[in-house]
Amino acid sequence: MTTEAEQKVLDGRVWDEFCDALKEAGKIVRSEKAPGDAFNQAEGYRYLSRLLRGGLESFLEFRDPLFPELRCGAHETIKLGADNPDNRYESASINPRHSYRIYGTRGTVDYLGISTVINKYASGGTMEVTGHIDHREMELGPHGEIEIIISQREQPGNWLPMGADTNSITVRQTFQDRINEKAAELKIERIGASDDRPEPLTPEKLERGLQGAAMFVLGSATLFENWSESFLPTLNQLPPADQDYCQSIGGDPNIFYFHSAWQLADDEVFVIEAPEIPECQTWNFQLDNWWMESLDYRHHQIHVNKHTAHYEPDGGVRVVVSHTDPGVPNWIETAGHNMGTMCWRWIGADRHPLLNTRVMKLADLK
Repeated sequence: MTTEAEQKVLDGRVWDEFCDALKEAGKIVRSEKAPGDAFNQAEGYRYLSRLLRGGLESFLEFRDPLFPELRCGAHETIKLGADNPDNRYESASINPRHSYRIYGTRGTVDYLGISTVINKYASGGTMEVTGHIDHREMELGPHGEIEIIISQREQPGNWLPMGADTNSITVRQTFQDRINEKAAELKIERIGASDDRPEPLTPEKLERGLQGAAMFVLGSATLFENWSESFLPTLNQLPPADQDYCQSIGGDPNIFYFHSAWQLADDEVFVIEAPEIPECQTWNFQLDNWWMESLDYRHHQIHVNKHTAHYEPDGGVRVVVSHTDPGVPNWIETAGHNMGTMCWRWIGADRHPLLNTRVMKLADLK
């Protein structure tokens, strides 16, 4: 007897429904408050294509929690949610009915944090953290070896808890100096999986995977477009974000976030002043487009951090966002954009000083 999923594969409906869902996601790019010019619209559609690549990998290729693999799902050409240019992001699907082991080497990366989460980007737009551990809490071997047990029941040594609804794990590595720091090299395995093999693809798995990928595109695009719209009342300001909301959508518990939107005429610059820098693991600022993608940090200087910044004699920092080189330190390039969003982070800070911002004419900048 043919199952419904088998029939959908045989008559092509599984693909038709997938394509229809993607058409629906395209409406997000044309949201009323989104920029309507061809440049920003083109970036919006490219953004959907990037989300789709990430969604297909996540929901179709690497979805099996019995055989998890850490994969980099946000990088130079897949971006979402103000992705941090200083970060390497990895994730894997897990199931709380099982226990897992992460193992490898610490490297010398400035910050290493691992969280278990309830990832609902495809069905509600939240990512609740259910457990967290970072390098400051980890016991290491004599050569930087790491072993972490992930389970609902507490374990001796390095233990990362799961909740009853945990479905994913997120690894963040934050670099200060990518050239000279060595990344942590980690793998994940289900405990007791050594003699098992994954099952072949089934029509049911294909249908779930395509549905999940399409829902991820729609859910993520809706979430972050709505968030961009919420920044418009504080245009060209950089106030603290709603920290509880940031945590609910996957923010790192060690980070205090500032988010807003920016817009500059051709002859204007945006100046951000941090009069005091707190004791912290690190800090950074980045410029994003309307879709909350970090701008192209491969070819443009679109962010600055604790290591790369130039400091004022009093210890403060001034960052200048400008379309052209203003001839001052800490220049952030707009990379062809005249509007977008932005993010400042205090990471592992003992306090969270506010920031001063102003727009001024390039000719008046000293």
